[in-house]
Amino acid sequence: MKLERISSGIDGLDVMIGGGYPFPSVSLVAGSAGTGKTTFAMNFLIEGAKRGEQGLFVTTLSEPTQWMLKYASQFNFIQKEYFDNEIKYADVGTLLQKKGYEKLLDIIDEKIAECMPQRIVIDPITVVGAFFEEDYRLFLFELVNILKNWQAVTILTGEVKPGEPYPPQISYAVDSVILLSMLEEEGTRRKYLEVLKMRGTNHTSGKQPMAITTENGITVLKSRF
Repeated sequence: MKLERISSGIDGLDVMIGGGYPFPSVSLVAGSAGTGKTTFAMNFLIEGAKRGEQGLFVTTLSEPTQWMLKYASQFNFIQKEYFDNEIKYADVGTLLQKKGYEKLLDIIDEKIAECMPQRIVIDPITVVGAFFEEDYRLFLFELVNILKNWQAVTILTGEVKPGEPYPPQISYAVDSVILLSMLEEEGTRRKYLEVLKMRGTNHTSGKQPMAITTENGITVLKSRF
């Protein structure tokens, strides 16, 4: 069967992954601080909004809507009128300290049911581990199963620890893993994107140079040549 795909919204990435993300699917976008994980997620959601697809941005950091609008205003490719319309915003951070992981799963499921999105972002997923500890792996397993029951492509962003290429607790359960990295070369820090795995896809391998600009967000530089 031919997989249905939707565009990633990242200039140069779709040609690396056979035309876009398999639909439906769950993907991990992992990297250290400053590598572009949230920008990647915004490129993904804005692309959907342009195509008339509903998006849902779930934050685990207890950050208000005003923060997202302030962040969005720094990028020319983001149209702020999409927020609270084509892109819904949900803050579940306050639940992490007060409720168990089962309640968090229920709330995420309810938020998805309310707007029936084709594109979902949970940013970041790794912060949950500090609150649920021994239940974290079970939470991730159940979360991915819930997400796979919806007709949507979900991106989970994950912060990596020093010396760790990606968060191992979640990588086994998702359909694809994309790594964002920043390496120091000849005194200059350069950013890279790597498709580590993507089920059902003959994808490009290896680190590809990328850039982050206010005009386009993330661009895989290989696409320019």
